[in-house]
Amino acid sequence: MERQNERVAWFNGEIMPEREVRVPFRDSSWIYGDGCFDMTRSFGHRLFKVKEHVDRLYRSMKYMRIDPAMEPQEMCRISEDLFERNRHLLGPDDDYWLAQRISRGVRQVDGDGLDRHGPNLIIECMPLPFRQRASLFIDGIKIVVPSHRRVPPDALSPRIKSHNYLNLIVASQEVHAMDPSAWAILLDVNGNLAEGLGSNIFVVKDGVILTPKEKYVLPGVSRQTAIDLAEQEGLEVREADIDLYDAYNAEEIFITSTSLCICPASRINGVVVGSGGQVWGPVTKRLADAYCRLVDFDYVDQHRRQFDPGEASRPF
Repeated sequence: MERQNERVAWFNGEIMPEREVRVPFRDSSWIYGDGCFDMTRSFGHRLFKVKEHVDRLYRSMKYMRIDPAMEPQEMCRISEDLFERNRHLLGPDDDYWLAQRISRGVRQVDGDGLDRHGPNLIIECMPLPFRQRASLFIDGIKIVVPSHRRVPPDALSPRIKSHNYLNLIVASQEVHAMDPSAWAILLDVNGNLAEGLGSNIFVVKDGVILTPKEKYVLPGVSRQTAIDLAEQEGLEVREADIDLYDAYNAEEIFITSTSLCICPASRINGVVVGSGGQVWGPVTKRLADAYCRLVDFDYVDQHRRQFDPGEASRPF
């Protein structure tokens, strides 16, 4: 039964309270991580780039050969409808992640008693963790590079957003054992900067904005938004091989992600980014301001308003 004071999810064609969603324990995503997802967010209770995220989801599904039996336009429509059903639960300073999650489903086993063995699809909303991440917009992100490398594209394309995040999770756990508040950014197989868990990296060097080549990373929608904004601002931006020497000597470093949008990094492996101890460099600030204008909402201030000095930042 749907209540007015609890979030609902869309599960295989039905709207139901989140607490009632049940995925079979033999689902391939539970057993093997054999599923994929995508996720957008809202700004001031308005969804952002639903189509772009759904289009990327369908590229992931095509690579994984999962058929959702649903056109992208319908996925967008259901996503927007679900957001509207949950919007009233948002506080004035709150916003949602909105995710579409799909598995290959359950392989039929004799006597399992299940009436569904195809893909399982969930669309859901989840509150964004502004309070836990507010300090990042004041002090900047501390980046640590772990020993684990990003899965190489000749083994599995990092351009899919799958439910199997083990490579990124193990790397992040290594970093958190040293510093629970740090963010892991992995190197690719060639020793160049790649990406972190749900985050892309940008380096400003000699006035040029550099970001790792798409072949080695998940091409984030926020990453592309930052690239587009840089070009609109008349800034030079290009994909490149970026090693630690480049990062240590960068004027600025910033991270993009669906939730953080654009957020400055203050250290990488303990090396202070830039000079003078300025967290928000001029390029990062210019792009963040442009992002705020694009979404017609100050997401930086949204984080800062919820800052609690006693709250340690958490990457995820």
